[in-house]
Order: sequence, then C-alpha cells, then structure tokens
Amino acid sequence: MKKHNFSAGPCILPKEVFKKSSDALLNFNELNLSLIEISHRSKDFVTVMDKSISLVRELLNVPNGYSVLFLQGGASLQFCMIPYNFLKKDGKAAYIETGTWARKAAKEAKLFGDTKIIASSADNNFNYIPKNYTVDENLNYLHFTSNNTIFGTQIKKFPSIKPPIICDMSSDIFSKKIDVSKFGLIYAGAQKNMGPAGTTLVIIKDNLLGHTNREIPTMLNYQTHIDKGSMFNTPPVFSIYASMLTLEWLKKNGGVDWIEKVNNKKANMMYNEIDRNTLFCGTAKTTDRSTMNATFLLTQASLKNEFELACKNEGISGINGHRSVGGYRASMYNALSIESVEKLITIMQQLEKKYI
Repeated sequence: MKKHNFSAGPCILPKEVFKKSSDALLNFNELNLSLIEISHRSKDFVTVMDKSISLVRELLNVPNGYSVLFLQGGASLQFCMIPYNFLKKDGKAAYIETGTWARKAAKEAKLFGDTKIIASSADNNFNYIPKNYTVDENLNYLHFTSNNTIFGTQIKKFPSIKPPIICDMSSDIFSKKIDVSKFGLIYAGAQKNMGPAGTTLVIIKDNLLGHTNREIPTMLNYQTHIDKGSMFNTPPVFSIYASMLTLEWLKKNGGVDWIEKVNNKKANMMYNEIDRNTLFCGTAKTTDRSTMNATFLLTQASLKNEFELACKNEGISGINGHRSVGGYRASMYNALSIESVEKLITIMQQLEKKYI
C-alpha cells in the first residue's frame, strides 16, 4: 500500500533523496566508505557543503553581502543565538507572537535584554496573524515566525520597516518565492522542506554583525561559523547531504517558482474541500491560512473513529492535529504529491456522502 505522509515534521521527502542518501551511507562517491565515516575536511564532503550553499543562493536568489550557514542545534538554538548577536546591551527587540515557536523565541530573547511582544494572536488560540501594530524604528530587530505549523496560519506579507527583520522560516522555506534582501536574518530547521532533522539553515546579512558590545561565546557567535565556512566543529554531514539532494530535486523540477504553483494548487484543493464539505470546518482565519499546514475539525465528533480508520486503511499517515488545537492537520510540504491530497479529499467526500 502506498503511504501518504501528511506528518508535520519530520516530514515527507522525495523518494529519490531517500534512495541516494541511503546509498551514500554504504558507499559514498565510490570510496567504499560511508558518508558518515569520511572526514568532513575531505574534498568529497567539502564539495557537498559548497554545493549545498550554492544551491541555497541560487534557489532563493540570495544577494551579495549575505552569508549562508548550515548549523546544528535546530531552530531552537537560534532563539538565543539571535539576541546574543543582534540585541545590544542597551538596545531593544520586538516579537510578533503567532504560535508556540514564536512564544518560545521571545522567551529566550528576554534573557538578554529589553524584549517586548508587540502583537499576539494568543487571545484566539493563535488562529490568525495580527496585523495592526506599531513598530519602533529604534529596534535592534523585529522577529517573526512565518508559518505556524500547529495552528495552520502563515504570514502572507511582511511589513516594510527600518529595523532588521529576523524570521523563523522552518516550515515554509523553499515553498514559495521570498525577497531575501528584506530580511536581516532567516533561519530554518531542515526537517520540513529541506531535509532530515539535524541541521539548520541560516541566511544572514553580514554587516549587521558585531554591533552588540557584548561578549559572545565562540560557538554561539555567527561570525565564528562564517569565518569557518560552517565547519567550526564537525557538521551534521548526513543531514546536509540529504538537504543538498533535496535542493537538487527542487532545482531539477523547476525551482521555487515551480513548487510555489504546486503548493498553491494542493492548498486550494484542500481548503476548497474543507469549506465545501458539511462534515468539516477549518480552524484558521481564512485570510491567514497556511499553504503548508491545513488545520480542520470534524463537525460531528461521533464520526471521529470512522474517519480515522478510513484514513488508516488508505495509507494516510500523520493526519492528527496537535493536542493544543485538536482535530486534524494536513501538512502539505514540498514533496507531498497532489495524488496524496486527492486521496484525503476522496475520503472526506465519501464520509459526507454516507451521512449527509
């Protein structure tokens, strides 16, 4: 039976990436050595790192004056690295609180200085993106989380402001076109659209570093990793290699322009069915719905077991919503096929036909 993986993460990746990366675990580059046992300083892996960085630059059209890093610690480590490197001792930062991860990022930043949440959607369980807020021009930075996997919301437009914008794009990086020049720093855990868990992509505007007047631990200093080409310590070689393969897959098929059209089609199909079908309803505000994560509920709780059994019987995996929202969540990352979305929609339609 074919599996249809709607998991919110770790998530689906292209089949060819699984095949090539598994081959590399046994015999990388015909060396008769595994990818994970060769030196990360060797020509073979340096080539992987260089190509990964080059693909990021090409696919996202990263301007000159920005560095591309592959780091460890997940996006969560960035929660403290960002204020360490950007928040001045006498400065201030602001956060837009749109969900669990945005809240955690703000909590860490408060350990370093004057940090405020200037807008939040917590009043309605984060089912919308706040829009009416005032930004102090003297901020060291304003932090966003672009896509909120738990609550199914996504920022559609970023403000034009004087302070640098820092954004956690863990769950929608490479899913649509972005203008990197509008951001001071972009960071993203790999395990949604880029690769397996283990590495974190950071794209950083170089001239914003070195202005905090604080001592930064070597490992937490972005400049350390820029100077060492993401190899200050041993990098997570497997995650970076699989990310490189995923980016090659994306480029081969038409790049970000191509996948944005595919993702919009999948999301439109899914939301059209949620809105049409009398047995289901969405949880996120319509204007702020995520292209990546569609969250929805059954209108008749008595059908829960039947719906979930039907999904299981048809090979649908990872459909249950987060405990803080309940219901269901269809995560439609880049590698999820339109066929998988069609399969889920068919089950929803069959359930409605049976009971309505």
